[in-house]
Parts: sequence; C-alpha cells; structure tokens
Amino acid sequence: MTPIQRYIAEEIATDHVDGLLSRREALRRLALLGIGTAGATALFAACGQNRDPATDASATSSGAATSSAPPPGNETEVPTTPVTWAGPRGELQAAWAEAPNVRGGVLVIHENKGLNDYIRSVAGRFAGIGYSALAIDLLSAQGGTVTFADPAEATAALGEIPPEEAVADLKSGIDELQRRVPDKKVAAVGFCMGGGYVWRLLDSGEPRLSAAVPFYGPTPDNPDFSGSKDVAVLGIYAAQDQRVNATEPVARAALEKAGLVFELVTEPDSNHAFFNDTGERYNVTAAADAWRRVQDWFTRYVA
Repeated sequence: MTPIQRYIAEEIATDHVDGLLSRREALRRLALLGIGTAGATALFAACGQNRDPATDASATSSGAATSSAPPPGNETEVPTTPVTWAGPRGELQAAWAEAPNVRGGVLVIHENKGLNDYIRSVAGRFAGIGYSALAIDLLSAQGGTVTFADPAEATAALGEIPPEEAVADLKSGIDELQRRVPDKKVAAVGFCMGGGYVWRLLDSGEPRLSAAVPFYGPTPDNPDFSGSKDVAVLGIYAAQDQRVNATEPVARAALEKAGLVFELVTEPDSNHAFFNDTGERYNVTAAADAWRRVQDWFTRYVA
C-alpha cells in the first residue's frame, strides 16, 4: 500500500469511527482500496485507539451548520470555466477562475474526492480576491473526476496514482498557471490529500512558488524542503485532527532545516476538513479565520 492509499484508508476508517460513515459503507470504500474485512476491522480498532475521548462529543459537529452565512469568500466568488492543456502524460483538465484585477495566481489542489463543485468554488473565491486560480484535476489521465459516478471510486483511483506522477502533473499546472498570469507570483493551496501534495511539491524542490498553504495535509516521510528556498509556507491544522497533527513536528523540523519562512497555525475546536462547507466537519469560525490568514499571507508574499 502506497503512503497515499494508507492515508485514504485511515481517513475512511476515521470517518467510520467518528460516526460519519456506516460500517457497511466504510467496508465498501476500503474494499475499493484492496482492504478486506479483517484488515478493515484492524484499521477501525487502530483509529479508535488513537482517538482522544475529550474530542469525541465535538468531533463531528464542531462549528458544523452553526451559521447560515455563506462560506468565506463566497460573496465575491468568480465563476470557473473548464480548461485543458498538454501535460507530461497527456491532456490535463482543470477549472479556471480569472480574477478581474490580477494580483497573483494560485494552484488549487483538491481533496481525495477529486475536482468537485466545492473545489471549483474555492478557486472562484480566490479569483474574487484577486488571485486567478487553476484547480487541477489529478484524475485527468482517467478521464477526469466527472467520469466517476461513484465518488468512492474516484477516491480509490486517486490512491492508485504514483505520487511522482501526481507531482509531475502539479508542476505542469504551475507551468500553465504562469502562462495565464505572466509576470505575477504564484502560490499553491491544497486541502486534505491536496495539502499533502503541497508538502510533496516542496519536497520535490519546486522553486517557482512564492507561497504554499497546505490545509491539514499529511507531511511525507523524511521531507527535504531545501530546494524550495523562496517559498513562504502557511501550514493550517485542526485541533482535533490527531492523525494529520502527528506529522506536524516533521513538517516543522524540515521547514526549520531548510530555512524557509513559515507559520504553522492550529485552529481551535475544529476537525479535519473544517474548511469544506459541504462536509459534516465544516466549522464556520475556523474557516473564516483561516481565510483571513491566507489573504494576509498572500498580501505579504504573493501580491
């Protein structure tokens, strides 16, 4: 099992332990990853043991549906349009949102559900504050996320993509973004699995980013960020997200060793995927604070 598949499997198991997925549905999703009942049962037990009882009562509801207000940035959201370009292994697909007055560009990297309406909305929100956004579809080689009627199958397909191939596609996405916003600085923002890929971009020695913002993304094993000297990193974590938070010390040590400008922020009373306003763990307070922090970071390092 690859690190990405392991991460996805643990996320499915954690969702079951937190009551967001039935056992039957969790077993079905894990089976798509090649994990049988015995392995799934062991995974459920491990995720249950790693859970902090103090957060149980709020693990699935912190901030969720506590406000009817639109998600942060929604009020100036710009519509996206589908675009394609020639990538390293064939045609790549993305959603493109062009800012009316361009301050910079941002590559948006989706969660393990693929390029969906939520991620398109995020791209549009960035364009609405001046940063033209390219939300890449890492399932492009499989025909794109839209070809998967079952989101769980899209997730399983993402787990099968070798990380080095995904990183090559992301680098091509930076090429395309720079072509679309010439003479402007660019950043990368990713969520969940996409946050992990932001870390992997830095680990690959990507020199063209001015800023990087991984939202609750797992740090790869033994990362070396020394090839990404000029990037300013804003890492955003959720207080109740123990699984990803366990990798934060690794990220911090690698950032310090590489001498990068960085800030690691943990949003209180929030859980994994708190920024996703279509999910059960959406936390309006944490999302608003994170959005403010990202804007401030971009003003300092991208605009």
